[in-house]
Amino acid sequence: MRRGRKRGRSRTRQLGVIVAVVTVVGAGGWFAGSRMQSPADAAAAQEAPKAGAVTVAVEQRALTATVVAQGSLEYGSPRGLGLAGAVGTAEESSEGGGPAQRVTRAPTPGRRLAEGDVLMQVSGRPVMVLRGSVPMYRTIGPGSSGDDVRQLQKALTRLGFSTGGVTGTYGPGTASAVSSWYRSKGYTAQEPGSADRQRLGELETAVSDAQLALLNAQGPDEQAPGDSGQSEGGQAAESKEAQALQIASAKKQLRLANAALSDFKAGFGTKVPAGEVVFLAELPVRVDKSKVRPGDTPDGEVVSVTDSDVVVKATVPGADAASLKAGMAVRVTTPDGKEAAGVLSEVGGSGAEPKKAAGTGNEPESSEAESSEAEGGGAPAGGTSSAPVPLLVTIAKPGALGKAAGGAATVTIEVGDSDGEVLTVPVAAVQTSAGGQARVRVERDGRVIRVDVDLGISADGLVEVKPDDGDALRKGDLVVVGR
Repeated sequence: MRRGRKRGRSRTRQLGVIVAVVTVVGAGGWFAGSRMQSPADAAAAQEAPKAGAVTVAVEQRALTATVVAQGSLEYGSPRGLGLAGAVGTAEESSEGGGPAQRVTRAPTPGRRLAEGDVLMQVSGRPVMVLRGSVPMYRTIGPGSSGDDVRQLQKALTRLGFSTGGVTGTYGPGTASAVSSWYRSKGYTAQEPGSADRQRLGELETAVSDAQLALLNAQGPDEQAPGDSGQSEGGQAAESKEAQALQIASAKKQLRLANAALSDFKAGFGTKVPAGEVVFLAELPVRVDKSKVRPGDTPDGEVVSVTDSDVVVKATVPGADAASLKAGMAVRVTTPDGKEAAGVLSEVGGSGAEPKKAAGTGNEPESSEAESSEAEGGGAPAGGTSSAPVPLLVTIAKPGALGKAAGGAATVTIEVGDSDGEVLTVPVAAVQTSAGGQARVRVERDGRVIRVDVDLGISADGLVEVKPDDGDALRKGDLVVVGR
């Protein structure tokens, strides 16, 4: 009995093993069969899926259009300056030559100069700056007249020193104003030097000598006692004809002496030497570089100056420049995060007529693919790049940016914004018909329809769209941007 039971259990175990093996083999065959492909199936699996439309949802948001450009920070309009003549009065020495002019205080780089300020010193005398378009070219003093004198009088009046009127002629009122101006700066105005005073004395002596010669020629009114016995020969020598000639000659000499004295006195007094004033068309300015040091002779260019405003020079593509015009507000940012407000001064370079904004300046333009519109393809909108256009941005109050001159800066110019939230689509979604009508393709109910739109402001790759039919386009609609 026990041996029979053992044989039964053995057959059962063998049968279980056989069933398990068959099951495993069957599962392996099924798995292998599910992974195997025919050549045709393998080729089909490698084919790319059929192309479908790439769509993006219509958004409703506010847009702010900006133009961003990279540029460099600089101080504007650098130019060199020289002196128009001697500083002070170059009096003659005993050897006949004037004393050498020497710089006693050089210009200070980085200093801001306003009207009336001292630029430098030469031989202890000041060189000052005034605003005016007529360059200094001569010494201005009593008796001078002309546009340069009128310019000087206007400058003194602006500084608060009355000249008695802007007449164009240098008179006592102008001399007094010049003296007051110099005193306010800690200097004495240029008064007549020893050579001038000596010359004045010589002319006054010449007048006195001429007067005495005339008196001698005219003779005494009455003869002195004891002179009645003059000989007939002496009476002939002092004939009336000879006396008349002497009187005429003496009178002529007196007239000439008086004229010379009068002419000299007309220019005798407080003067502005040619080298003591530099007229500049615009003030204030900033000292850029000093070309001289103390002890140098102030010949040629002595200093270079720039505008006191910091400027940014940048360029933008012509398509962006079309939306810019002079006077726009600008935000200037340096790489280290410093910011300042600026103004767009020039678009297109110096002397170019500033460009004015046309529409939004960002409307998509027709492309060469317009001909495909008739076939249903349409042409993607978007302007084409043109030649770079230079920009000049002025920063009146640079603050910390003043120390960054010579470095890089980013300029951001807002060219417009939407009136609140508007419908927007990617610029790539807009097509332009051959007739110039902008439109978008909307995927709706399994088909694509075209919706005519008017374009508004664009920014950050998006453009405002206004459907001709107000319900033809709504937030969330899917517009085609490609395939």
